[in-house]
Amino acid sequence: MTYAAITGWGKCLPPAILTNDDLATFLETDDEWITSRTGMKERRISHVTVSELAHVACARALAAAGKTAKDVELIVFGSTTFDEICPNAASNVQRLLGAENAACIDVSTACTGGMYSLSVATSMIKSGVVKSALVIGAETISPIMDWSNRDVAVLFGDGAAALYLEESAEETGVITQALGCYGESRDILSVQGWGMKYANKGRLLGQSNWAFLGQEIFKKAVAGMAQACDKALTQAQLSADQISSVVPHQANLRIIDTLVKRLKMDKDKVFINIHKYGNMSAATTLVAFVEAIEEGFIAKQSYVLLPAFGGGLTWSAHVVKWGDRTHALSTTDVDLPECKQSGLALVQDIIAAKSV
Repeated sequence: MTYAAITGWGKCLPPAILTNDDLATFLETDDEWITSRTGMKERRISHVTVSELAHVACARALAAAGKTAKDVELIVFGSTTFDEICPNAASNVQRLLGAENAACIDVSTACTGGMYSLSVATSMIKSGVVKSALVIGAETISPIMDWSNRDVAVLFGDGAAALYLEESAEETGVITQALGCYGESRDILSVQGWGMKYANKGRLLGQSNWAFLGQEIFKKAVAGMAQACDKALTQAQLSADQISSVVPHQANLRIIDTLVKRLKMDKDKVFINIHKYGNMSAATTLVAFVEAIEEGFIAKQSYVLLPAFGGGLTWSAHVVKWGDRTHALSTTDVDLPECKQSGLALVQDIIAAKSV
């Protein structure tokens, strides 16, 4: 049987930081209010496009795998904030990398975008269509954020992560997965003004309003991820005790805590980085997974559980069997251009542009 081994990993976080105290300069909020309700302390604001973030993350993933861009046969890019809809964003990453042998696919499932992309790439490798793939989760939420809405403005940030997958005879990589969607609840989390539905309706691109019913999202998120985890574990014939580490979508610390209790898992097994980056939508779970690998949280020959949820309301869980290597084979000099502004200054520029 063919498997899709994860042999490379990389992330790219913009250097500009937006703290809770920064948010308090233009919103009626403070650090205690945000931290107690979300677990977030700061988030990143990008000075470049989402494709540029993805390019750097992919270059680092390739270096970690000891591969070059010519080795890539498929690029699957999960995001909500693509630079363009046509042509697709994955083709731009292909061009930036020089990955001329790669087919290119965009996936749009909001916060589960990176994980759904992992499912697509894994399936393509397992079915023999391709032998290798780059999986991307990346977002630049800041330009479309409604910075006047405290309910959402404190939650989101920008970032990117990538995984390199390759054909393997060893049982490794994603071994089971469960995907689903509460379509009837799609309107409780939506970006109004972002899409062709709003074309020629008197809105400028980026002038959006967010529908965000927090309590309903909380309930659906926990229920969806719990259901997905149960399905994926059952398919893998594993109990919760056999999972060595859990790397969940980092949208709200209370959601994570509630999910862990429902799954009856040891909280010490759960990787948390929400305090550093907030919710980066499609990038969130993959960034957390990459950091977990880099920080030695993922053990050799262990089982990892990756639950996620997002707009739609989409939900998922992946059981990954990790291999023997937890260190990068190489590094790369590919990096973002210098950023000369603070996170607050970048946000102030976005707010000013929307008020013209």
